[in-house]
Amino acid sequence: MLVDGIETWAPRLPVERVVVDFSSPNIAKEMHVGHLRSTIIGDSIARMLEFSNVEVLRRNHVGDWGTQFGILIEYLFKKFPNVEDVNETAISDLQAFYKESKKRFDNDVLFKERAQKAVVRLQGGESKYRQAWTQICEISRKEFNKIYECLGVHLEEMGESFYNPYIPKVIEALSNQGLIEVNEDAHVIFIEGFKIPLIVVKKDGGYNYASTDLAALWYRLNEEKADWIIYVTDVGQQQHFDMVFSAAKRAGWLPDGDGTYPKASHVGFGLVLGEDGKRFRTRSSEVVRLVDLLDEAKVRMLDEAKEKQKERVKEGIVAIHWTEEELEQIAKIVGYAAVKYADLKNNRLTNYTFSFKKMLNSKGNTAVALLYAYARICSIIEKSERNIQELKTTGSLVLDHVDERMLGYHLMRFSEVVEEACLNLLPSVLCDYFYNLSEYCTKFYLNCQVSGSAEETSRTVTVMRKCFHLLGIVPREKI
Repeated sequence: MLVDGIETWAPRLPVERVVVDFSSPNIAKEMHVGHLRSTIIGDSIARMLEFSNVEVLRRNHVGDWGTQFGILIEYLFKKFPNVEDVNETAISDLQAFYKESKKRFDNDVLFKERAQKAVVRLQGGESKYRQAWTQICEISRKEFNKIYECLGVHLEEMGESFYNPYIPKVIEALSNQGLIEVNEDAHVIFIEGFKIPLIVVKKDGGYNYASTDLAALWYRLNEEKADWIIYVTDVGQQQHFDMVFSAAKRAGWLPDGDGTYPKASHVGFGLVLGEDGKRFRTRSSEVVRLVDLLDEAKVRMLDEAKEKQKERVKEGIVAIHWTEEELEQIAKIVGYAAVKYADLKNNRLTNYTFSFKKMLNSKGNTAVALLYAYARICSIIEKSERNIQELKTTGSLVLDHVDERMLGYHLMRFSEVVEEACLNLLPSVLCDYFYNLSEYCTKFYLNCQVSGSAEETSRTVTVMRKCFHLLGIVPREKI
């Protein structure tokens, strides 16, 4: 592992190309704490698959089409007769703009009629409406990208509008197969085992989520040639995806057996709860904005870092004196890492309680503790003054002490753990392994002469660094 590189330990999976559909916020609405889970769970799954030499298509299926755009565009024309004047400065708060437009839609009959006609004109491709739609999407996109940059997440946007042109021929093909029936004026597919049918064309002739998701699934299987399509959304959408996948099996797009490929999987996750045990919200019962949550994690970590530095100076402890800029950078890395790891370490199917106090704790199973452990090991290697590159060719593998052997055995399990986490779509499996690795490592450097075991220490750092990467966390050698 140390000589040939950890990449040579990547597991070999039975797939070559995978679509991971995750994050997927709605245009004109801010990303909230619910998007956090989809974004970081999806990113971790994508990272593990990429490490396993799988081609991963990271898809951001944003909500950029539908009735709400008629409302937004009509309100935009009212406030800005010249569409060229529209930018993120003019609409500084797109969320508030959406609420204002929705209120007008609900209370003004004439405005409601104009908004409904605007949807038809947008979908018909009229340039004025397309331009307004593009402007709104671009403003939202810039806000989303700020969040993705903070989280270190990369996605390729292919929203609802991208799949919209494929819907008619997909519906036609399903109809020609005899799968679509008319039920109460809507076009539906009856799925065995479900009391309600899957509506694919509404009574008014419009399309819905099922129409779009079927078109997206068809595209991913036939155009992108994916072996595995993974959807990361909350558990509340489990039934919807079960029905879509069943319809795809009836159509012959997917094989009936669960263990065969190509296949589609829904990666469900539970709610984020507040410390009161209820859905995590602000004091005014608003959904918590993701940008505010990340900022608070950074600010809390910065305050703690400054306090620790003051205490060290007061006690006369010789340590690195960090500049304000360095402390800010450390607080950002550790704060964001704490938020990510607190989510990923839990089994995704369960609800979890969001607690800054617990996630920013420097002891226990937290990102903060793992980052400190990593920095401590890096410090040991630096103080040993051993040439690691030279040791790769001249060093010998001697595991005499029981704690040294236990650490060695645990390091060897890395590949099988990543494989298990990939195939079961459970990043928490990797988190469990990572935490146990840090525990074995602590015993190792407490009970063994670590400076004489630079090879073993370097192997540990190599695996820890890769674990951090697979979880989307950036470690620092000094902290």
